[in-house]
Amino acid sequence: MRQARPAISASRRYQQANQGTRARHDAFGIQNPDIEDISNSSHMDAMTDEKTMTEADWREKLGDERYHILREGGTERAFTGKLNGEKRDGTYFCAACGSELFESADKYDSGSGWPSFTAPATDDAVEEVRDTSHGMVRTEARCASCGGHLGHVFPDGPPPTGLRYCMNSASLDFEPDEDDAD
Repeated sequence: MRQARPAISASRRYQQANQGTRARHDAFGIQNPDIEDISNSSHMDAMTDEKTMTEADWREKLGDERYHILREGGTERAFTGKLNGEKRDGTYFCAACGSELFESADKYDSGSGWPSFTAPATDDAVEEVRDTSHGMVRTEARCASCGGHLGHVFPDGPPPTGLRYCMNSASLDFEPDEDDAD
């Protein structure tokens, strides 16, 4: 059973949002000034080659659709992603860097048209960032290892977390368990 994430106080959130935000955004090539980073950036020290990749490198590695979603914060159309209807047991990885993000045991059919999960595979797999783009306030989900945009987190999921990690299929790779590989 996963432990709930501790609540972040308003003063701590302010400190995190204003401490090094521009440097982290520059490092990831994020151009959207409406996104305020409120995450813990300790993962930055553990990053590998993804930290030094240029946008041209990312575009070549990911292809057009994945680049648009993972690096530019795009969204695939609902009900078009290949992983929305995936029912096999297995693990979901970041399509950009290969980090483990979600387990099939936490996946459910939310009816939203995107793969939905109640929780990440580990507490530090997904970075949550305040997103005020498009005239609304949401919580963006990013890969904690490479900063790739995954989707958004909403407070309307089922128990035990009450959260819906609504992810783009194109931001994920799926590896079925060996006994469920067919």
